[in-house]
Amino acid sequence: MSIAEAWDPPITRAPLVPPAPPRAPDSMTALGRVMAMRNSAISAWSQRAYEEDIVRGRFFGRSSFILNTPDSIKHVLVDNYENYVRTPAAIRVLRPILGEGLLIAEGRTWKHQRRTLAPAFTPRAVMPLVPHMLVATDQTIAKLRAAGNAPVDLREAMQRMTLEIAGRTMFSFGMDRHGAALRDFVMEYGERLARPHVFDLLLPLSWPSPQDFARARFRKRWTQFVAMLMAERRAAGKNEGAPPSDLFDLMGAARDPETGDAFTDEQLGDQVATMILAGHETTATALFWSLYLLALDPGTQDQLAAEVKAATAGGALDIDRLKFTRAVVDETMRLYPPAFLIARAAGAADTIGGIPVKKNDIVLIAPWLLHRHEKLWRDPNAFIPSRFMPPSPPPDRFAYLPFGVGARVCIGAHFALVEATLALAKLIGAFKVELIDEAPVMPVGVVTTQPDSSPMFRITPR
Repeated sequence: MSIAEAWDPPITRAPLVPPAPPRAPDSMTALGRVMAMRNSAISAWSQRAYEEDIVRGRFFGRSSFILNTPDSIKHVLVDNYENYVRTPAAIRVLRPILGEGLLIAEGRTWKHQRRTLAPAFTPRAVMPLVPHMLVATDQTIAKLRAAGNAPVDLREAMQRMTLEIAGRTMFSFGMDRHGAALRDFVMEYGERLARPHVFDLLLPLSWPSPQDFARARFRKRWTQFVAMLMAERRAAGKNEGAPPSDLFDLMGAARDPETGDAFTDEQLGDQVATMILAGHETTATALFWSLYLLALDPGTQDQLAAEVKAATAGGALDIDRLKFTRAVVDETMRLYPPAFLIARAAGAADTIGGIPVKKNDIVLIAPWLLHRHEKLWRDPNAFIPSRFMPPSPPPDRFAYLPFGVGARVCIGAHFALVEATLALAKLIGAFKVELIDEAPVMPVGVVTTQPDSSPMFRITPR
């Protein structure tokens, strides 16, 4: 039995194969790939990257390796993870908006942050935050009902909803007054500053690129905005002796279990920015793609709606009974992983899969490629949620990486899965979702796996 057969269920009907961008020609030059990456990294990969175990290449004088085998990925992200650090280009792009937060910190700084934050993101800590998620989702459903039969931009609706959830779970207040400004910051950075320029790739990190000056100006405005949100939350106070009511309480009270140190104000601001942006944008993207796929696959949408109806009692959803809904979310993140690329630079010489790697060589682990690799999945480009349902065995933990893996696995993975599963269940339980626009929506890889357009949907109350 092949790996693909072991990991995937038998298929009983022709599955949906959603549109995907064309693959780059093998003959594309290094400069051509850099130019393609500015628009979408997904468009820079050729068919070889979907077939071969390790794809070797050259990148501005350095060797590069795309890893597509679980063993090689385990080596880089688990066994020898301290040898592989973020690339200078990734730091240039992420630091201005995330600061020195958990997502990009390295070494002792990262270990301190991880130890300190971990208790705030356990399943037990997340459960008191669920009411915040449900309030924001119910408000979104009410607004969508009020729109009547008018066409709806569900991408924008999901961005607003997840932003509201981020605000409520972080600060216990809605984002009515600050949501527009926060969205403007996110859109400005994504459109103008998040796309890597050739100088971002060539210059040492200590040499500012032309884009870095604009990013520095952005960071000054952005940190002032985050500080204002924190000050507003502190002014609201909390009930004396009451348990933490939001993530800000949990992070403010967190202490490093080894040193007893708390976060400084600057560190706390970077964590707030990281949690709001990483959680809001990635979950909005996953929900949009879930709704898009369900609109293209009415049979699967009806199956999910039936599960939601069976799992609802007295108006309350039992998340433990939403097995198929969770499988739809899992399969959506396989096809459209929010974080489509993990790029690392080797800190010292190493060997990966029998291949020598030199210091500063680039190692790429791309969930977009891995999740569609022809050796790892049957019908890799098809939408088949039953892959993630019994009796199918779970996929290899190093072949399915929507949240990464190893020591640096996303700390908010459980939070995001609870949020996405509940929100998708309530939305499909409330509405039948159909596409109005016929043009295919293509994924674009820029920071997250974004749609290239925002199609209009028709929603009908169930």
